[in-house]
Amino acid sequence: MGSDHCAGIIRTSLGRLEGVEVLNTNISNHRVRVRFDEQNVGADELRQAVEKAGYEVAALEEKGGPGADEAEIEERYLQQAWRRLWIAAIPATAIMILMMAHMFWRPIPGYLAIVAALAFPVVFLAGGAATHRSSWRALTNRTANMDVLISMGSLPPYVIGLFGFIYPMTSFIEMAATIMTFHLLGRYLETRAKGRASQAIRKLLTLGAKTARVERDGQETEVAINSLKQGDLMIVRPGEKIPTDGEIVEGSSHVDESIATGESVPVEKNPGDEVIGATINKQGLLMVRATKIGEETFLSQMIRLVEEAQSSKVPIQEFADRITSRFVPAVIGIAALSFLAWFVFAEHLRPVLIWGAGFLPWVNPELSPLMLGILSAIAVLVIACPCALGLATPTALMVGSGVGAERGVLIRAGEAIQQFKDIRFIVLDKTGTITKGEPSLTDVVSMEGFDKDEVLAFAAAVETGSEHPLGQAIVQGARDKDLSLAKVENFESKTAQGVQGRVDGKDVQVGNQRMFEENGISINGLKKEKARLEEEGKTVMLVAVDGRPAGLVAVADTLKPDSRSAVEELKKLQIRPLMITGDNERTAQAVATQVGIEEVMADILPEGKVDAVRRLQREHGEVVAMVGDGINDAPALKQANIGIAIGAGADVAIEAADVTLVRGELTKVVEAVKLSRQTFRKIVQNLFWAFFYNVLAIPIAALGLLHPMIGVIAMTFSSLTVIGNSILLRRTAL
Repeated sequence: MGSDHCAGIIRTSLGRLEGVEVLNTNISNHRVRVRFDEQNVGADELRQAVEKAGYEVAALEEKGGPGADEAEIEERYLQQAWRRLWIAAIPATAIMILMMAHMFWRPIPGYLAIVAALAFPVVFLAGGAATHRSSWRALTNRTANMDVLISMGSLPPYVIGLFGFIYPMTSFIEMAATIMTFHLLGRYLETRAKGRASQAIRKLLTLGAKTARVERDGQETEVAINSLKQGDLMIVRPGEKIPTDGEIVEGSSHVDESIATGESVPVEKNPGDEVIGATINKQGLLMVRATKIGEETFLSQMIRLVEEAQSSKVPIQEFADRITSRFVPAVIGIAALSFLAWFVFAEHLRPVLIWGAGFLPWVNPELSPLMLGILSAIAVLVIACPCALGLATPTALMVGSGVGAERGVLIRAGEAIQQFKDIRFIVLDKTGTITKGEPSLTDVVSMEGFDKDEVLAFAAAVETGSEHPLGQAIVQGARDKDLSLAKVENFESKTAQGVQGRVDGKDVQVGNQRMFEENGISINGLKKEKARLEEEGKTVMLVAVDGRPAGLVAVADTLKPDSRSAVEELKKLQIRPLMITGDNERTAQAVATQVGIEEVMADILPEGKVDAVRRLQREHGEVVAMVGDGINDAPALKQANIGIAIGAGADVAIEAADVTLVRGELTKVVEAVKLSRQTFRKIVQNLFWAFFYNVLAIPIAALGLLHPMIGVIAMTFSSLTVIGNSILLRRTAL
């Protein structure tokens, strides 16, 4: 399945089966993904449908994903293309040598018979068999693809050349062999280049571990990766790959997660932390409990998202497909008209050839009308072969999605790539997107007689007895400062007020203003700082020691380090960022001010997010993107023209999104926008050159100024230009 046309034939054939839904066809890895009802159809029927369409099924797998050796399959296609090329190239080279000798040295006895024998395996066996088979499939399915043009450009010249055994006439057999050989050269180079373009998936497939060391029945055993079960306790030594997604049960280490996130700095991991399969344990011994296996793993999902991107359609491609579907019949018609024009009006058109012969050595004005008609018709057929059109979008998508996967930006919908260029608004969810999504200690203020570390140590010591997230944030803040925390005694939690206890023989209270007022503790010295911090959207807790105000601590959902720079970059890209949140107006405005966002939608319920996105689309008529990470963001992500999910968020949000960011960094949104725009730019460039090439070349061929052999070389060059232009995306700076 080497082209969109092949994919269309297979989709049609499979789609005729009852209970079968074709999800996607991916020409980059030659796969078809289907969903089917086992009550109506089975694997054998699927295979037969594909074979009936004229294609072979390389393998049937019970499960897709990383099970198949993608590199081996790709190598087999490449070796097949190389073998066909050489089977054609050796006889074709011999034909060219004989032709030169026959024309410029001395006539060769039996020349026509020798050339016909040498050309037969080139035209009918080497690549001809596959090409003509594809042409027949297309015609029997009432369509016409690029192989039809190659067949029409090589079969008639060979057959016409055989008439030389009966009538004295110019031989076209050499042309037939040359056209097929250059076609096979183009196919080989395309296969090789497409292999490079789709190397992202093959690279992902090779990343996973092949075996896992597990503890079963108290014994350490090495098992194949597909034998792992959920709940298995895996032993991962320093330098080894983590076999599958899991949770650390014992041990601490730094893990290289660059394959998933694109970040080269290893991440610290401790018991309770989640780890991703195929990432590398850099230091300590880890005991990891397997939580996801097979298609559920992060790596499998990543591969699936990249495959979806590579097989998805960009709206501009649908336009190109409509043109291509009409293009081949139109070319056949132009070739027929060209033949008739030269055959009937050769004497009127001959001045064009006389003019062209002045600077084009292959133009011969002395040929008969029949020969001129045949040459012009064949030239039109081979020069117009729309290979470049068929490759323009898929190759750019392959390379672009691969680059994104390596950077932790998974673009799963081709439509998003085109829409990114039109984004004018981007709605950013606050919690978990702009902010970290968890409270952190931000400020410590001390009264006279206390220092900041002392206030924090007292507050954290009491909060060790609390399970409240705000209390745990204070404890973590103290630990980050390496403060020693005394043991709390007589701990008591007061609902809606705070906590209190005895620390180092002192009574310590940590709570809100109501708690202090009920205990007669004055906060006059802290009111100004308290008001300032609350204006910034922070939660303030007062601290008292032995009934005397000691200071206060402030906790807030802090900004991600890159949020402000990401917002600035979005503005430079002419995209207006808006923040949406369920928090109150004051907190929302405080966060928005810190990151530089002017427009805020606060106090928005989950269902209100959908309405907010819909209102933007309706009032402004613009393309709206939405970035979120939670379950409550999923409907809004679906409503937006482009939904962008933070990879650390909920699975349902990721499924609803068009783009998934593996890391929770907002700067990855900027990378996604830039990469998508550059990928779309490559698609437009490819389509322009493919169309421009055909529009320019067909009239020249129809006028008899283009030799078919030159045409087939130019056709091959145009395809390689498109592929090479797409591969340049790998050098993209985001």
